[in-house]
Order: sequence, then structure tokens, then C-alpha cells
Amino acid sequence: MLKKSLQQTFIVLLLSTFSIAIMAGERLLATGGVMQIEGAAGGGLTPWALIAGYGTREETGLSSFYTYAKTNGGFDMKLGGVAVGFNNRVEISYSQQRFGLSDTVPNEHIRMHTVGAKVRLLGDAVYDQDTWVPQVSAGMQIKHNADFDKVPKALGAESASGVDFYVSATKLYLGAVAGRNLLLNATLQATKANQFGLLGFGGDNNKKYQLQPAASAALMLTDNLLIGAEYRARPNNLSVFKEDDAKDVFIAWFPMKYLSLTAAYVDLGNIADKDNQSAWYLSGQLSY
Repeated sequence: MLKKSLQQTFIVLLLSTFSIAIMAGERLLATGGVMQIEGAAGGGLTPWALIAGYGTREETGLSSFYTYAKTNGGFDMKLGGVAVGFNNRVEISYSQQRFGLSDTVPNEHIRMHTVGAKVRLLGDAVYDQDTWVPQVSAGMQIKHNADFDKVPKALGAESASGVDFYVSATKLYLGAVAGRNLLLNATLQATKANQFGLLGFGGDNNKKYQLQPAASAALMLTDNLLIGAEYRARPNNLSVFKEDDAKDVFIAWFPMKYLSLTAAYVDLGNIADKDNQSAWYLSGQLSY
């Protein structure tokens, strides 16, 4: 039933995509962020308080993306999704993740579906330059592991589905570093997810929600080129394999307002039976 409802949500969002794709939002370049791995507007690893797309408070915005990554141990991830922002206030997103299990479990993969919702509570990350108050948003991500019985259950994961809750604060400081714009973000997430949910939710080490911090920083080198870094803490719920925090460094290029290309080097630490897993990932995004 959950899988069917997620697919129905995806269809609705796709229809929304086609209906508003010809409408261009009026917000500034990059103020919708890029799409993170679970489909929310933010950095590659973690949600930000920004709302997807370029829609202002009287417009509807849209972002869609596709990302590919492969670790040095042969794990690969393909993911894509779409997010719609309403009046620069509310964001609804859907994403699919497909995780290849390398030679750990040959010729097998794990699929996950994520529906997200985010609401801007206060502030404006860009235009409120006369105050220290950041833009603050709260969100949730409803995740379902479609292949829970293949591997996650055998490893001791408790559930195929879970809900992450988070609060993010984001601020853009204009001309802050040698005349260049600086973006800072902090996120606090309540989660039970193992490896973002790709190995299920909860486990024999812990079955309860844990608060996990995340942080991001990005500097605009030019009007259309950003560099940055991120950190995301993760719980360690499964005794059979240790889970490490995730980190990345990235560069995002906006050759035009509505198109962005992101390349990043991500350190994921231990994944299942393989230590020191790192990867280059590439992501393309369209935003309106």
C-alpha cells in the first residue's frame, strides 16, 4: 500500500512538472540549492532551509535531478527525483534511489522511495541581510525500502519504512569573503535510518530515534560557480557493520540559470563489509 501511494505521488509530481515547466521563477541564481540524495533542496548530502525551484511567494517553482555515484569498492548509486516549491514557502518532493551491492551481494541492488515535505517557518536566507536571523525550515522524509527482505532484514534492520524529521537554518552572506557570497547551513535530523535507509531502519544496536547534526558551507567563486563542503552525522544501529558519518566537497556550475551541474567527492566511510568507501558523484539539475 505504501509503495502504491508513493508511486501515485510521483505521478502527481510529474504532472505538476509538465504543467509549470514553461514558467520561470524570479528568484536569484542558485537560491533553490541543488538536490540532495533524498530529493530535498539543499546540498548533495543534507537538506537546507531553501525551497526548491526559483518561485517567489507568488509563484510555483520546480527542480528535477539525476545523480550517479560509484564507490572505490564497487557500490553504485543511481538516483533521481523532482521537487515542487509553492510560493517559496512549501516544498513537496519525490525521489527514487537504486543502490548496487557490488561483489558483497553480486548482481543485487536495493531500491528506496522517498516522499518529502518542507515548510519555511521564518526568515529569508537571501533578502534579510539586515538581520542575523537565518531562514529556518522544518521537514520530513517518508522512506520505503522496496527490497528490505533481500539484505537489510538479514543484517538485523528492524523495519522497511521510516520517517526522518529535520530542522534546517540557512543564511547567505552577500560579499562576505573577499567580495564573494558565502552560504552557511546547519541541520538537525531525527532519524532511525541505516545508510540513509538503504539498509532499512533501526537495528539491534538501537531502535529509537537519534538526533544527528549536519553542516554545509558554500562560497560563490563567480556569479555561476560555487565550491563547498558538507558533513552529515549518521546513527550506528546495526552491530554487524559499523556506520560512519558522511562528508563531501563539491563544485556546482550554473551555465544558465535553470541548469546546474554538480561534481563532488564524498567520503562514506564503512559500507557493509567494505571500509573507507569514497566516491565521485555527478549530478545534473533543472530548475524553474
